[in-house]
Amino acid sequence: MSTLPLTFRVKNAVVEKHQLEGMDPSDRYFNRTIEVKRVDKGYTANTMYESLETESGTHSTVSLAIDEIVDTLRTMGFENMRTRINFKGQRYLAEKETWIDYPNS
Repeated sequence: MSTLPLTFRVKNAVVEKHQLEGMDPSDRYFNRTIEVKRVDKGYTANTMYESLETESGTHSTVSLAIDEIVDTLRTMGFENMRTRINFKGQRYLAEKETWIDYPNS
């Protein structure tokens, strides 16, 4: 029997939520949630900023899925981004987790 919580065993279920902060192309500060889902062959991530929805492909790790979201937003002019995990399953973690910075290229 698996020892993982049910939310981690169900495919296409959100398994983590990460906070994304940065500057949009208009130099306005933004703060959004990235939802990470467990799928057949790994993880996908998605976020929405105003009417722009960004979704990653399938990756073997959560960090690679989030990296793709950040890279996609960067190509659209978003800058000074950083992320941190807020939820793992139903457990709230945000105040305890370290920010991951994504320097401008």
